[in-house]
Amino acid sequence: MSKLDDLIIELCPNGVEYKTLGEVTEIGKGVQFNKENMSDEGTYPVINGGINPSGYIEQYNTDENTITVSQGGASAGYVNFITTKFWAGAHCYVIKPLENVLNRYIFHFIKSQEYKLQECQYGAGIPALSKGTVSDLEIPVPPLEIQCEIVRILDNFTELTAELTAELTAELTARKKQYEYYRDSLLTFNQPEVKELKLEDVLTIKNGKDYKQFGEGQIPVYGSGGIMTYIDTFAYDKPSVLIPRKGSLDKLYYVDTPFWNVDTIFYTEINEKVVNPKYVFYYLQNKHLEKLNIAGGVPSLTQGVINQVKIQVPPLEIQERIVNVLDNFDAICSDLKIGLPAEIDARKKQYEYYRDLLLRFEPLGTNIATHTHTRGN
Repeated sequence: MSKLDDLIIELCPNGVEYKTLGEVTEIGKGVQFNKENMSDEGTYPVINGGINPSGYIEQYNTDENTITVSQGGASAGYVNFITTKFWAGAHCYVIKPLENVLNRYIFHFIKSQEYKLQECQYGAGIPALSKGTVSDLEIPVPPLEIQCEIVRILDNFTELTAELTAELTAELTARKKQYEYYRDSLLTFNQPEVKELKLEDVLTIKNGKDYKQFGEGQIPVYGSGGIMTYIDTFAYDKPSVLIPRKGSLDKLYYVDTPFWNVDTIFYTEINEKVVNPKYVFYYLQNKHLEKLNIAGGVPSLTQGVINQVKIQVPPLEIQERIVNVLDNFDAICSDLKIGLPAEIDARKKQYEYYRDLLLRFEPLGTNIATHTHTRGN
């Protein structure tokens, strides 16, 4: 039996009283601060209806270690715990505990109810959350000793999850940098047998076209942001490197199955007697084509600019070896990109499971001795 079970049996032999959040906290609302008077950087964040600060200013109206709930916008119902002094905006509820209830206990409880709050958004235009919805939440109020133990367990779990997330994110960043280093090293040559050609010497750039006249199917349609939809015909069915014409110029795509592309992205017909298509893909990644942007507004590239890009072309057998090495390294990085977020998500779900378990009590009037408790410790 855990320390928490012992405390519950000792201090709550007849169950725990439930109260509304409005009975145990003071729920206030922030004050509007004009967007034009905020900066991207500053001393105090302005907390409103979003997940992130609206901006930063040099004054505050709320002390640190305060619970907030987003009142308006797509994120209405989002629960946060602000550890610094901040300005609470008009689209933000500020929640402060009254007597006999701990601040962090209240936070963990409201966070466990976040999904319910978000389901209670109303309004046909900008979503909103009523104060009454927050105030009417029913919260178990065990003695302070039990609250302290629950907070200790959940805060420790939160800290461990945050540390793991930071470590996994750092690992992914390190692997990405390592991959880029090896890619750049492998694609730097000084051998005499390596030719330097222009892209127009090894491939032909083709424009994309509209797809809306076609039916649904299995063929992917690419734009500068990736796959847009699927249709029943293709523009090209050989290995190709897709190069954005507008928008995200750093997002190149290698495609070796039939595809269609729209006019925001070029496709390439590659002379495979001279270059390996996958080698072209890796080489152009190394060239950072986004640096060749010719537009002041939406980033853009032209065929004329791309055609003049220089590419070093070693013999085909060397190209193939380089592609094999980079494919293997890319596969490792891709596994990390899939595995690490999945691990982070698993830890988050584990925390939520134990949090919900720890915050579940038999109501007042229940004989605790007749119930079995299995809680974290």
